[in-house]
Amino acid sequence: MLSAFARAFRTPDLRRKLLFTIGIMIVFRVGSFLPTPGVDYGNVQTCVNQSQGANDLLGLVNLFSGGALLQLAVFALGIMPYITASIIIQLLRVVIPRFEALHQEGQSGTAKLTQYTRYLTIGLAILQSTTIVTIARNGALFPSCSVKVIPNPSIITILIMVITMTAGTALIMWLGELITERGIGNGMSLLIFTQIAARFPTAMWSIAGGDNGVSKFIVVLAVVVLVIGLVVFVEQSQRRVPVQYAKRMVGRRMYGGSSTYIPIKINMSGVIPVIFASSLLAVPGLLAQFGDARSGWVIWVSNYIVPASAPLHITLYIGLIIFFAYFYTAITFNPDEVADNMKKYGGFIPGIRAGRPTAEYLDYVISRITAPGSVYLALVALIPVVTFILLNVGTNIPFGGTSILIVVGVGMETVKQIEAQLQQRHYEGFLR
Repeated sequence: MLSAFARAFRTPDLRRKLLFTIGIMIVFRVGSFLPTPGVDYGNVQTCVNQSQGANDLLGLVNLFSGGALLQLAVFALGIMPYITASIIIQLLRVVIPRFEALHQEGQSGTAKLTQYTRYLTIGLAILQSTTIVTIARNGALFPSCSVKVIPNPSIITILIMVITMTAGTALIMWLGELITERGIGNGMSLLIFTQIAARFPTAMWSIAGGDNGVSKFIVVLAVVVLVIGLVVFVEQSQRRVPVQYAKRMVGRRMYGGSSTYIPIKINMSGVIPVIFASSLLAVPGLLAQFGDARSGWVIWVSNYIVPASAPLHITLYIGLIIFFAYFYTAITFNPDEVADNMKKYGGFIPGIRAGRPTAEYLDYVISRITAPGSVYLALVALIPVVTFILLNVGTNIPFGGTSILIVVGVGMETVKQIEAQLQQRHYEGFLR
């Protein structure tokens, strides 16, 4: 692997792409520490040290921003508005025929959908930045902190903060697209990877510095390695549905007659179900903050849903992950469309008639592949959390299922792209 990295840096164009990508990542991390105008940086640091942070929903955004959210930095929103906008546009393809038609138009339609995603990202950034600035001004961002993080909460100051955070989101989106065009890998994914991975050393140091730190550090490291191995094994696994193409004459030439397969991954939905489940479970806790602390429903939510160790919280978490795994897979994989394309080009699954029977067979395979895939997602999400609860090291460190899935998935995809670049130049890849 080290020799493959050395060959990559010895190749001029590949070296330029790698250095360009690393440079953008550095710029991205610098923006995560620049305070937004109007914020008292010293008071923010005091509140971060005294408080455990905000609710789980803001904690999820803080994870994807690499800690920039609780710092109220220029890149406080991170890449989260773009992720949300991309998911919304993808879901709208089901309910808006125009979006589905654009998706089927090819490159021009995809460019149009990308433009809609950018507009929606800016709109969501304005909404989210306004919400964050409001809860920071009201003291809800750091509930246990008495000092003010925004000393002068005037309308002008609030407006400048909202504009700055929104511009930061637009800049992040541009940086991600630059990496995709001129660097290595998917830009948005690599930016998320950068923010999550940047918090790992601090989290490990905090575990090692606590009570029984060395033993806890070893256990946590072993669990993380175990989960990473599970993720790599499952993400590489796939069900290959064989496809045979019939021979046909076009003019004087014979086409077809080849055999191929449809690769169906066990986890087709990726990390989306875990993100959806975490976000949805955080909503009751967010609503409870605006209710009366002595109210019965607020007490019930605080005792049975908000704590990550509560049995009801764990049960709902597993159920939501399984539900969203099936839901998102059903949206992203259309058996009828695949069957029609196969029939159009003379393809068929051996033993299955073309057309409707093929679509029913693919739907049968998908529904059964998704079952172990959803259970795998639930296990990956729960194993770190349960371990941290048993070790009493806190559940807000960045080793949860969401972060591990993202880091491992993005790392594997980036390595594959570097391997492809090396193989084009007749070099050996990372995996011999």
